[in-house]
Amino acid sequence: MERWVKLLNDKRFSELLGRPKSAGPETELPFENKQFRLPAERDHDRILFSTPLRRMGDKTQVFPLESIESIRTRLTHSYEVANLARSLGVELVYLLGKELPKDAIRIIPSMLAAAGLAHDIGNPPFGHQGENAIKSWFKRNEGFLFEASSDGDGEINEDIKKLTKQHKNDFLLFEGNAQTLRVLTKLQVIGDDLGLNLSVGTLASLMKYVSASDKIDKTIQARKKVGFFATEQSLVETIRKEVGLEGDSRHPLALVMEACDDIAYSVLDAEDSIKKGLVSFNDLTAHLKHQIDSGSNNDPVIKHVYDKSQHEHNKFFEQNLDPNELNDVSTQKFRVHAIHVMVSAIAHTFKEKYEEIISGKFIGELIEHSYAAKLWETLKDFDKKNAFDHNAVIEIELNGYNTINCLMDYLWIGISNRKKYSDIESERTSPFARYVYSKISRNYRRVFEGKIKSYHRDQQIPIRYREMQLLTDMVSGMTDRFCIELHNDFEKHYKEMQSIDKNLLF
Repeated sequence: MERWVKLLNDKRFSELLGRPKSAGPETELPFENKQFRLPAERDHDRILFSTPLRRMGDKTQVFPLESIESIRTRLTHSYEVANLARSLGVELVYLLGKELPKDAIRIIPSMLAAAGLAHDIGNPPFGHQGENAIKSWFKRNEGFLFEASSDGDGEINEDIKKLTKQHKNDFLLFEGNAQTLRVLTKLQVIGDDLGLNLSVGTLASLMKYVSASDKIDKTIQARKKVGFFATEQSLVETIRKEVGLEGDSRHPLALVMEACDDIAYSVLDAEDSIKKGLVSFNDLTAHLKHQIDSGSNNDPVIKHVYDKSQHEHNKFFEQNLDPNELNDVSTQKFRVHAIHVMVSAIAHTFKEKYEEIISGKFIGELIEHSYAAKLWETLKDFDKKNAFDHNAVIEIELNGYNTINCLMDYLWIGISNRKKYSDIESERTSPFARYVYSKISRNYRRVFEGKIKSYHRDQQIPIRYREMQLLTDMVSGMTDRFCIELHNDFEKHYKEMQSIDKNLLF
């Protein structure tokens, strides 16, 4: 129980860093003097009402710029992951019983729901292609961004020399999970640099990865990707110390949230592919049947889901439904059966591997250690062949990829083209640069310019790093449509200015 008390730590950075309590009116209304929500429940609500969460309603899950309202966005995906995580949290509380502290039945489901809601909040527009576009922009420009020039400005060269391997890799290996942590802890500015001021337990349960960008190890699940940026490293060290995590260990609830994400995208991306008309329910069951008939992969869980789904389909068929309706309801029933089996398998695996998990020795993902592993792999294979690799999806992703790359060129002009390098607020060198800088989120500019009350210690980050981070903060915060609109706006003005000044870009 003591281990869980530490893991569910409800301290906030406002407490850890000594932020004074707000000096408001001395009197309160007689009916408002009690707060019945627990800290984890308040964490969930803070995320739910935040602006970055709402923006995910226009961010790609699988199908970019989708007009069919029933197709999932990042927001609906996050709601579904949160719901699965909350439900699984309730199941785990009852399975673990006396291992858990008082109020665990409220704390754990709320903490998991909060983590599920927020897990993709830092992802850029156009899904994983957005991440790839950001990384490719830095790779394309790493020469002038990261290397001192023999004929360059001495002040700039000295600053660039301060960039470490970690500083560079934060951008070359840019990761939406690390950006999520940054959004929640720094960028959602409400008067200071504490972000939404979530509890350390909730923040730890959000972290799917625990590695700095210069410590990546593809052979270790917890270190496969960047878990945090250099600007949040000391913050992460504090979080992990407060909840009692060491080495490569991840928070037990982070494992659960990750499993719920795995379940959601594998099952629900298949459903969206069918809703979009790229494939049918019969294509999905044929894919499952092929796995069942294969001697090397005769998996009882796949067979169970197939049999139940086919049974429901046959019942619906006898009702003489319209073909489209038959396709739709049969797919919905498949989703119900598949999710139920997979969630049950995760709960069973958590209980079975409990000692490894609670001691921090568990390696890998819960889903790959569960009875649902082969079903998960089969559905991922179906999704890749029929959704991710579909030419219509690839074409729109390519357009998004190119749009982000060009937009970053324009934004860099606004960020870097100023008269005095060391004075990041100094006048921009052209009307176009001034216009671009004015279009960057005021919140992000305030963080960049150091104009907010600061409680986290100053890490002496090089100016070049801060410039690049403003760029990624801005791009990551955009919706798909805003990204396109801002690109088109900049492109129009850039072409007009380029006819006057041929040396605008870099």
